[in-house]
Amino acid sequence: MSVSDSSRPELFEEMKLFRNAREREKYDNMADLFAVITTLQQLEKAYIRDCITAKEYTAACSKLLVQYKAAFKQVQSDEFPTIESFISKYKLDCTAALERIKEDRPITIKDDKGNTSKCIADIVSLFITIMDKLRLGIKAMDELHPDLRDLYDTMNQLSLLPSDFEGKAKVGEWLSQLDAMQASDELTDQQVRQLLFDLESSYNAFNKLLHNT
Repeated sequence: MSVSDSSRPELFEEMKLFRNAREREKYDNMADLFAVITTLQQLEKAYIRDCITAKEYTAACSKLLVQYKAAFKQVQSDEFPTIESFISKYKLDCTAALERIKEDRPITIKDDKGNTSKCIADIVSLFITIMDKLRLGIKAMDELHPDLRDLYDTMNQLSLLPSDFEGKAKVGEWLSQLDAMQASDELTDQQVRQLLFDLESSYNAFNKLLHNT
């Protein structure tokens, strides 16, 4: 360190990207989106190079596309009206990821007007949404029932799910329990714990099924 540098302590102060909580959240959201895009890009490369199986790729890609939609929604603004504007701003080399985002389906899923890929994406999103609600302490019937109903109905629409899929049966049982409750009724802590366990095991079984389909 030179003498001139030692007389300027400001040169050694930590530089911060943000000045307040709002700016910090903005950068955190952009970091999340950046991570999803780069992960999707690497996944596409891994599949092209035959480093992973088609089953593993399909499950991982479906989940990443759901996460991308949630991440971009947090970043979308006048500054970033489109994903292309974000990619251009930060000079991301992610042609394969962008193509996947535009098609909104894994390359392994045929273009059936988006029906299969949309169902998979919706199921993944609903599982995550309901589990997040439970972890946040949300347990009122009227706050859980709509998402649980959508999850059950969407699973019934997905033709690749076998009729005896255990996860669908578990969700159906919980839906019946909620149907018998008043809108203002709440699940007990024990019920919340059991529902969360059943959802997690059903979600894992769903991902395993995608791998093996």
